[in-house]
Amino acid sequence: MPNNSLDEALAKSQGAPNVPDALSSKETKSGSTKSDIQSPKIPSEAQVMKPKAGVTYAYQDKLPKLPIPDLESTCKRYLEALKPLQSAREHEDTVAAVQEFLKKDGPQLQERLKKYATGKSSYIEQFWYDSYLNFDNPVVLNLNPFFLLEDDPTPARNNQVTRAASLVVSSLAFVRAIRKEELPPDALRGQPLDMYQYSRIFGTSRIPTENGCIIAQDPMAKHIVVICRGQFYWFDVLDDNSDTIMTEKDIAVNLQAIVEDAQQTSIQEAARGALGVLTTENRKVWAGMRDVLTREEGSNNADCLSIVDSALFLLCLDYTESPTSHDLCMNMLCGTNEIEKGVQVGTCTNRWYDKLQIIVCKNGSAGINFEHTGADGHTILRMASDVYTDTILRFAKTINGQAPSLWASSSPDPSKRDPESFGDVSTIPHKLEWDMLPELKTALRFAETRLADLIQQNEFRTLEFGGYGKNFMTSMSFSPDAFVQMAFQAAYYGLYGRLECTYEPAMTKLFLHGRTEAIRTVTTEVVDFVRTFWGDNPANQKIEALRKACQRHTAITKECAKAQGQDRHLYALYCVWQRGGIDMDQDGNEAASNGTQELEENSPPIATAEAEAHQGSNDRRRSPARSSIPSIFSDPGWDRLNTTILSTSNCGNPALRHFGFGPVSSDGFGIGYIIKDDSVSICASSKHRQTKRFMDALESYFNEIRRLLRQTQRMAGSSKASRAREVDEIKHPAQSTKGGRFGRGRAVQQKGKMDASAVMDVDIDDDEEDDGLGGYGFFDAGMLLQALKGNSNETDGSGKEKGRNERASEVSRRSAIGKKLQLMDY
Repeated sequence: MPNNSLDEALAKSQGAPNVPDALSSKETKSGSTKSDIQSPKIPSEAQVMKPKAGVTYAYQDKLPKLPIPDLESTCKRYLEALKPLQSAREHEDTVAAVQEFLKKDGPQLQERLKKYATGKSSYIEQFWYDSYLNFDNPVVLNLNPFFLLEDDPTPARNNQVTRAASLVVSSLAFVRAIRKEELPPDALRGQPLDMYQYSRIFGTSRIPTENGCIIAQDPMAKHIVVICRGQFYWFDVLDDNSDTIMTEKDIAVNLQAIVEDAQQTSIQEAARGALGVLTTENRKVWAGMRDVLTREEGSNNADCLSIVDSALFLLCLDYTESPTSHDLCMNMLCGTNEIEKGVQVGTCTNRWYDKLQIIVCKNGSAGINFEHTGADGHTILRMASDVYTDTILRFAKTINGQAPSLWASSSPDPSKRDPESFGDVSTIPHKLEWDMLPELKTALRFAETRLADLIQQNEFRTLEFGGYGKNFMTSMSFSPDAFVQMAFQAAYYGLYGRLECTYEPAMTKLFLHGRTEAIRTVTTEVVDFVRTFWGDNPANQKIEALRKACQRHTAITKECAKAQGQDRHLYALYCVWQRGGIDMDQDGNEAASNGTQELEENSPPIATAEAEAHQGSNDRRRSPARSSIPSIFSDPGWDRLNTTILSTSNCGNPALRHFGFGPVSSDGFGIGYIIKDDSVSICASSKHRQTKRFMDALESYFNEIRRLLRQTQRMAGSSKASRAREVDEIKHPAQSTKGGRFGRGRAVQQKGKMDASAVMDVDIDDDEEDDGLGGYGFFDAGMLLQALKGNSNETDGSGKEKGRNERASEVSRRSAIGKKLQLMDY
């Protein structure tokens, strides 16, 4: 058995305090104990969730561990990914560097990685967390993505308070399903997927410290925090059994009271108390301000901060509504920047970026902005889809009592319960009234101006292409994801005459604690396609080149979903080298020789579509001397592959209107896209790099490629006759002239060969379908689920019952925090 020396080195090099999984029971400022707050450290194999009476984690112990790829195969894929991005001379140098790596450092690092991974859930997981938690720059526009939900299909419910209350109720039902382990596990074509990330969605907060961030969690959180005009309010929504204690109307009454109370605050006073702006600061600056807030144990500020940190989630009620779709996307990602009488009145002050946020505008438009460390997009996508679906089904139930439910069981109707059964809760909204110390006032002013600068440095554009979507693409035998990826390449090449490093995430949740692998879109087939497309070539040659490029992209996607990519493996080897000089004896034990090592300033971290701005981050580790760097990492090709210009992600779900993220490099684009049956929605961001022109080029490409496809089909004849037409061809090849029903009348012939897909899309074989493995494209849940029964346990997240007297004491103290609001009928 290897000892823990490498783990200790990792903890030191991470910089964040090495906090045990359950923090000490020292009392917090809010009266709750820190045993409620869990650290982000990776659980040991014995701590990984085992199947219980419920269904949610039933397959966790059956999932295979993420495999460590063969070193030579990884290097081969690495060279293939770089070849189309390099000149012949550059590629020769990279080949030489890789060959040297395979002969010298590579095999040793591979063995160290294998020994390090022994007994761990995933060989990459701790490195992944380090990459996110040691990021010093602001998380807004750099790490946090957003989802923009479709409007509620019932127009009367599309006002702020009604929509917000409905989303809160559905979100609480999702929380309950997770806690009672009744949420059906995700699956992909019958294969169960990892569900660990669901335990990290609610009640969690990213906490900055002087030496890096940690992820803290209250597994029994039962209150939400509402932000309106930069002011903070809270009230309880669950009891100790995770059952809801408020009806939708009760929540609406609370929200209306909050809106009215916030309106009484002047814009100057609101700006001075909008502490959420501090979460947009550099992490070290924000850590220093948290120390100011908590330096006096038991102070009002410390209690208020604890209330925010431990909330299930934040509900942001914006007082404005965006006029355009790209303005709406910007609002969901980073808020708006609007100055009135010299005071910031934009929605950028109405956020708290360290937690999951549900954002609802004045007109009912709603979205989600989430802290990305512990959960990937496909996890939050499941939540968003189930929440959206539940809002519709609950409304349907008011019309038809027999309408189905999304959940295996539901909370008892709060209106029919004895209030005494709720326990020690506070359902009246309380306003958090911060003590605005001089240091806080100064920090707030500068944080707001820096945030306003950051927002102004970025632009957003959307394209809602309605010409066709998934149905047309599959009818032409293309993978929809690959088809759209080629559109990005062709449009970019048409504008700039070159191809750049492109990233798309592939989901690896088929494995225990799987996250994503990097799909590198640019291949030699893509180079051939864009040159053929923009050249003076016949239509059939262009389409054939497109088909080959798409087939290659689909093949790479499938390999990445099997954890057979190059990026994550090489990054893990890089991290093992960085932790530096850790020798292993023959038994696999590790001996630290050079102490803690630190990342280089420009070290390439985990490449994620939403957050590759890690590059150039101000890390806290020191590296060995540059001359000692393994050849593969000192070669310029390593920097080339880790400098992403087109960062893309596919999110295929009808519950969403748009989703996106900020650009990951100063000269790049951040592109989120949704492929629907008959349309494609794209949200692109950049630092003012002709984003609108790029979107116009995309729209032109979509129209042109459709024209070429139809042209080639007319030339070749219909490649896909419908089943109805095949009947006539097989059974009645020629019109009979000897009477009978089939001989009466003249058969009407088409003028030329029209593809059936031009009128109606046709089904294709499963192999031709988009396999759903590309990044956010995965989704195999959220439809109407068959009722499932599960046992509920009144336990905390560790499976231990909470002491009744202890809980009552902390709830009693907490209920005194903040000023109670007066309620009126809504």
